[in-house]
Amino acid sequence: MACGLNLGRKEPCKDVVGGIKNVYFVDFDDFTSITYAADPDDDVVTSVGTSVASFKYEVKGNSSFEQNITSSRENGTTFFEQTLNLTLHKLTKEDNKELKLIAYGRPHVVVEDYNKNLFIMGLENGADVSGGTIVTGAAMGDLSGYTLTLTGMEKVPANFIDVASDGTVATALSDAGFATPTEGTNS
Repeated sequence: MACGLNLGRKEPCKDVVGGIKNVYFVDFDDFTSITYAADPDDDVVTSVGTSVASFKYEVKGNSSFEQNITSSRENGTTFFEQTLNLTLHKLTKEDNKELKLIAYGRPHVVVEDYNKNLFIMGLENGADVSGGTIVTGAAMGDLSGYTLTLTGMEKVPANFIDVASDGTVATALSDAGFATPTEGTNS
């Protein structure tokens, strides 16, 4: 099988920023159907079904999303390890309960960055909690909250969700079949 290239890449403009704005958790297997923009090789998802429930977590700073490529000529394999590191401020009994359920499960995770990109982590296999902490801190300025590491292993990089025609994340999620995300309350 030939693995031919399709295009080159110019040096892009310096008009992007790093960081994660929000993550949306979806129970594993809640995607009723997955539709791609043209075909699965395009890596752009246009729909995951209808009325898929998602749970929105706002994050600020100290959170990251990385994808590591592992390829072996000897074995003829390539896979992508997707790693989401979250820092969630403030300890609450409600968060303890939900984070326990996330750790027990294998959710799909939509990651929204500050450039209005939406990525689906664990599209086929889900994402597993591989570590984390519940910490009160030692000094007054230390973190009192949660750190959580989720890891997914997929055959392709995290798929993009097609950006909405009006450029808004809410419309993009709605167009892709997500119900209005359930948001938590501030305690």
